[in-house]
Amino acid sequence: MSSVRRRPPREPSYENGDGPKEPGKHKTTPVAEVPKQNVRIRRRRAWFIFGLGGLFGILVAVFFADKHDMIRFDALADLADINIEGLVNVIPPWVLKDAKEITQHERDAVSYDSFAVGLHLKAQGFHAYHPVVMIPGVISTGLESWGTEEKSRQYFRKRLWGSWSMMRALVLDKAGWKRHIMLDKQTGLDPPGIKLRAAQGFDAADFFVTGYWIWSKILENLATIGYDPTNAFTAAYDWRLSYSNLEVRDQYFTRLKSYIETAVRLSGRKTVLISHSMGSQVLFYFFHWAESASHGQGGKSWVDDHVESWINISGCMLGALKGVPAVLSGEMKDTAQLNAFAVYGLEKFLSREERAELFRAMPGISSMLPKGGNVVWGNETWAPDDEQDGQEVSFGRFINFKERNSTHSPKNLTMEESMAYLLEHGESWYQKQLLGNYSHGIAHTRAEVEANEYDPRKWVNPLETALPFAPHMKIYCFYGINKATERAYFYRESASPSTPNLNITIDTGYNGGSADHGVIFGEGDGTVPLLSNGYMCARGWKDIGRYNPGGTKVTVYEMPHEPDRFSPRGGPNTGDHVDILGRQSLNDLILRVAAGRGELIPEVIESKIMEYSHRVPIYDDTDE
Repeated sequence: MSSVRRRPPREPSYENGDGPKEPGKHKTTPVAEVPKQNVRIRRRRAWFIFGLGGLFGILVAVFFADKHDMIRFDALADLADINIEGLVNVIPPWVLKDAKEITQHERDAVSYDSFAVGLHLKAQGFHAYHPVVMIPGVISTGLESWGTEEKSRQYFRKRLWGSWSMMRALVLDKAGWKRHIMLDKQTGLDPPGIKLRAAQGFDAADFFVTGYWIWSKILENLATIGYDPTNAFTAAYDWRLSYSNLEVRDQYFTRLKSYIETAVRLSGRKTVLISHSMGSQVLFYFFHWAESASHGQGGKSWVDDHVESWINISGCMLGALKGVPAVLSGEMKDTAQLNAFAVYGLEKFLSREERAELFRAMPGISSMLPKGGNVVWGNETWAPDDEQDGQEVSFGRFINFKERNSTHSPKNLTMEESMAYLLEHGESWYQKQLLGNYSHGIAHTRAEVEANEYDPRKWVNPLETALPFAPHMKIYCFYGINKATERAYFYRESASPSTPNLNITIDTGYNGGSADHGVIFGEGDGTVPLLSNGYMCARGWKDIGRYNPGGTKVTVYEMPHEPDRFSPRGGPNTGDHVDILGRQSLNDLILRVAAGRGELIPEVIESKIMEYSHRVPIYDDTDE
């Protein structure tokens, strides 16, 4: 097992091109010594932010109310008579000064010099070496319309996912947007007359919408050390499709394999593959597809011959638990924790029933349902990541009912029971899509793992199939920690006549014990639990031989969530599931691997992943 190194007190800073700062050199001000002037400034900033937030809230309300008649616009007509210059003249000078300071701080926190990381490494002699292929996550890739029938012409080559065109279509033509974004429920492919395709090139994943970056900071730093479209490539995909249909409709894996082979042949060097979130599952599936005799036909050494390193960023290898309530009842923390007025507006715009139908009609989303059942996620009284002291409800009770006399479920549900409940209450077409494309079990013997290589449904599950035999490949697992992440839920019966097909809903009124609006939180990166991000990297691929037959070296580097409090995206030290793509230390590590210097990256584990992993009762064949 690899040695574990504790992380220095602070991440390296690249402000103004500086290198990493020495540990212990950061001056801190004791709480008792905070100047009173700073307290007054913070109070002023708080009032400014409160007022700015109120104004923004009015504008948002006006924007959405036009569609739902929640506000009478004639009552707002007088706003047109407001003289902005006069308004500025009566604002106290200190408010304007604080507004300028806050704006500048936000600009520094959000738009810090992304090129600084690359410039710093370039000055040390780092340069583009291995060809790079990036596989985005579920939110990252834009989807654009290529349909030419009358109902689609207004959207031709406009993005209906990942742009302001999406927002406009969702607001002004909700039925049309749903018709385009949902796949055919029976085939899992395009509905008749609809043609949505993944956007291609770097533009497909650099920004979600204008101003909301995804991969752009990584691209900026890669470019700084010499990468461009001739040696870097974004393998965007339609994340709505099941993995088998990615090949059936788009020949995605054929194209990905061909690009990797071309890059290796032209450069004379093996590739570095960078995946994020769901992209890590797609890549794991691709490894099996590429070497399968009945699919990619690359042979048993294809991955070892063509892949130098796999950088696995926030990879939900064992699933994302929030996917269960998403397809079960159309809910996630993002909706459950909204206040009553916001929930009212959201229900008016997209009801829970509509959201559940939408998620179920995207089979790719269901690829992220949890894997490993009760063995990984716990039973009614125990879970591997339960805290020993002070935890009132075991995480193993995944769906809890405060009222135990529920007619729809007379008992609390473990993970396996929750998955069975989902199938039992799901439509027949959803059952077909889920069972026909994915598997969520565990292979406890080497013979089972080897047999599963002939069953593509199991290729997405690292507990049922192995890494390729690639003794020369290196895997780097980079993920965030210390951010509250959905781990279990409190549900209640749904009495709403507006959702007759959904019998239960998250009990958002329940805040007892460790529950916040019906959601129980555990350790993770805000989206994916620690066990999913870290189990395979810290134990499964290191200590259980049947899952890593070639002995591929795996390095874990955890990144604590240390957000900048003024930055809505967390700033350069965030550990958030998506925003980590802009983290400076992550960009530094990516560039080192791409430049052929990844062997110097140490193992950094700060969470309890080793403790949790050893509690999971999955053992190597030789230990049983």
